[in-house]
Amino acid sequence: MYKRQKYIDRIVPFINKPVIKVITGMRRTGKSTIMQMIINHLVESGVKKELIIFINMESLNNSHLTDISKLYKLVNRYKKKTGEKLYLLIDEVQEIQDWEKAINSFFADGDADIFITGSNSKLLSSELATLLTGRYVEFYVYPLVFSEFSQFRNKEIKSADLFNEFLKFGGMPGIHHLDFKEPEIYQYLSAVIDSVLLKDVVKRNNIRNVALLEKIMQFIFDNIGNIFSGRKIADYFKNERRTLGHETVYNYLKYLESAFIINRVPRFDLKGKKILETNEKYYLTDIGLGHALLGYREKDINAYLENIIFIELLYRGYNVKIGKFYDYEVDFIAEKQSERLYIQVCYILSDEKVRNREMRPFHKISDNHPKYLLTMDSIPESSEDGILRRYIPNWLISKSN
Repeated sequence: MYKRQKYIDRIVPFINKPVIKVITGMRRTGKSTIMQMIINHLVESGVKKELIIFINMESLNNSHLTDISKLYKLVNRYKKKTGEKLYLLIDEVQEIQDWEKAINSFFADGDADIFITGSNSKLLSSELATLLTGRYVEFYVYPLVFSEFSQFRNKEIKSADLFNEFLKFGGMPGIHHLDFKEPEIYQYLSAVIDSVLLKDVVKRNNIRNVALLEKIMQFIFDNIGNIFSGRKIADYFKNERRTLGHETVYNYLKYLESAFIINRVPRFDLKGKKILETNEKYYLTDIGLGHALLGYREKDINAYLENIIFIELLYRGYNVKIGKFYDYEVDFIAEKQSERLYIQVCYILSDEKVRNREMRPFHKISDNHPKYLLTMDSIPESSEDGILRRYIPNWLISKSN
């Protein structure tokens, strides 16, 4: 088991504090492993094993616990038996009917430190937010970013080859249990897509037209990094002689986003200082899923690189938007507290025309926040007019920007 220390470092300060620790993220991104790491930390800190209750709701052994009354009885038995504070960890808690009521009850009793995981953003919506406002902290788990991917892989592999693997296969942790061969990895990633769609989209939202959902998902995967709207998707299907209402498209996009398969990125008008209401971009939570569905295509490498940089920025704790300044676009505006970064992503600065195209938006921005041009050019990194050009793999493994 590889340690994903950054997540543990974030969670540990909240252990034994009166808040519920909520760990969210797409299925198969490593939430269960992080739960096991928390258990290991508790034991190493002196907590007796009999005080730790770990319930994996994906196991058939726990299927009876979908009934909250049985879950409540189980926890109460532990309480009576030990007479001490418990540590309750429930993996995929959304599989429990009315789980919010059970968790709220355990929290109100004050007899357990509670950790839960879930694979749908609705975990933190309406009911839980109402019942537990101010009583939980959320930790989102991403697939492996490049620095983690490098630790998981053989360190003898050259950095350039490692990045090519990452670009081609993505960061789902499960692929590291396989031989690194394309057919096996893409077969596994296809199974992940099927599992997420079935459990977290189709069943949860009672979708009947699964084929249509898959078509919409394929359209998103095929257009990562492109500006479009739900109306454009509906018009695309209309041209394909499929009748599809705008509202249906928007609902399906929300379902895919709620299952953490895709990420919507709004555009921000740098001149008007406001969020633009239409024509956002979407990126995948894991680029490998797109390759499993559509194949790896060299012509789309710039979009793949953008996707990787976007997820890396989220992993580093930034809030990310697309920047618009009149007719110019900045790939990413990344903000964290008082910090702001402007980032352009380009595969190769092949000639002066491309270089000027990428640099021009930066020259239009008058503030002094850092500006980065991230590329795959092998020439030495440089700084010009306050614009820092960095080699993408180096930037990804750096501890600072």
